[in-house]
Amino acid sequence: MTSFADLGVPAPIVDALAADGKASAFPIQEKTLPDTLAGRDVLGRGKTGSGKTVAFSVPLVVRLAEAGVKRRPGRPTGLVLAPTRELATQIATQIEPLAAAVGLRVTTVFGGVKQARQERALGAGADIVVACPGRLEDLMKQRIVSLDDVQITVLDEADHMADLGFLPVVTRILSATPAGGMRMLFSATLDNGVDRLVKRFLNKPVTHALEDATSPVTQMTHHVFRVGGTAEKTELVRELASGTGRRILFMRTKHQAKKLAKKLTAEGIPAVDLHGNLSQNQRDRNLASFADPDGAKVLVATDVAARGVHVDGVELVVHVDPPAEHKAYLHRSGRTARAGSSGDVVTICLPEQWGDLRKMLQKANIKVPGQQVTASSPEVRDLVGEHAPLRQAPAAPAPAQQRSGQGRGGQGRGGQSRSGQARGSRGTGRGRGGARQENARTGGSQGTRSTQRTERSTGGSTQREHAPNAGQRRRRSARRPAGAPSAR
Repeated sequence: MTSFADLGVPAPIVDALAADGKASAFPIQEKTLPDTLAGRDVLGRGKTGSGKTVAFSVPLVVRLAEAGVKRRPGRPTGLVLAPTRELATQIATQIEPLAAAVGLRVTTVFGGVKQARQERALGAGADIVVACPGRLEDLMKQRIVSLDDVQITVLDEADHMADLGFLPVVTRILSATPAGGMRMLFSATLDNGVDRLVKRFLNKPVTHALEDATSPVTQMTHHVFRVGGTAEKTELVRELASGTGRRILFMRTKHQAKKLAKKLTAEGIPAVDLHGNLSQNQRDRNLASFADPDGAKVLVATDVAARGVHVDGVELVVHVDPPAEHKAYLHRSGRTARAGSSGDVVTICLPEQWGDLRKMLQKANIKVPGQQVTASSPEVRDLVGEHAPLRQAPAAPAPAQQRSGQGRGGQGRGGQSRSGQARGSRGTGRGRGGARQENARTGGSQGTRSTQRTERSTGGSTQREHAPNAGQRRRRSARRPAGAPSAR
């Protein structure tokens, strides 16, 4: 593995990367950094999750620091354009520690939030602006920001900007930056007009194509689970959501995403939603909960999360509703198996969807047979078990003890306690190797919203994990003896 220092990255940036756990360069970084650090325009082609953000963040910060331009209000020297608010936020989060190491300031500009805070940040002086095209153009028209001093411009996910219809705005923004500035463009494909941007705005770019946009990710395993009807689908979705690792469930509509997140939470599987009907503050809050080790383990999202959402450790992506076209499939699936990690992708298919799904997978270059399954099929249990480290041999069931309320306490296998119609009930039970579990107070909600925590000791450390309800574990509890390896 090549270190960042070997590639010529200055020591303060190397230290900032190391503090974030980045000691060695990924292939796209190793390929592009020698050229970008030298100031050449670069066209980078690679899949989402391949490490593109660091690939452009490092040269952006290094070259601006070396230029030593005096900071001026409303006149940034570095600009990064991103198609979505979530992606802009995550890019800024990656750049900020690098910029801080060399005394540069970073701010974000995007819609969906009040403009005043962004005005203040720009007025105070920001060296690097990470922006969505629409709001940035608004601020340019109001003369709140000028791009006359921009020395380096980055376009990230340029193909997605094209899909969203942003290319005319992007063209006007790039035209407002100095012609001699350095430019980096990163995209999975060069269709829908992205190639015209390259020809017009990049000066003799060095192209680094890591892989074709539709080439399979070797660390990603694809599955198609065919079910007989909506009732079987509902049970299968609950089963796939019930493990302990992080997983993202994709829906087609905002209403269904919100509904499923509420339903899973009410059943003891903490979930949050992400879709276009949420305010930016709600989006940020839900994403923070999903990223928190003690927060929600399930994110139910529409395609708003198909690009730009990076959370470490997403082990499973489930297409609850198959996407309409192959690009959406690839970008949704790209939320797992990122930055060298492994992951699984499941598409749930109703009988009437099989023909369209098969054609879409062919376009995505995904070769996987459809398996007829139910929630209790070995294929499903093996997959959930891969992401459920709590799986152990069940302890003998013991009766749950109700402290208050009028609900019924039932003990499932594996130590799961289940409460019924209680208001404000609190039940306790013992099981799964003596683990202690408590149902959270429902706060007066009808039907228990049980958030169950299981504590287990592993190598002297204690891990807290959200466990699914009893019905889900009951079907899997006797699958294999304690300590047996995963079936996959």
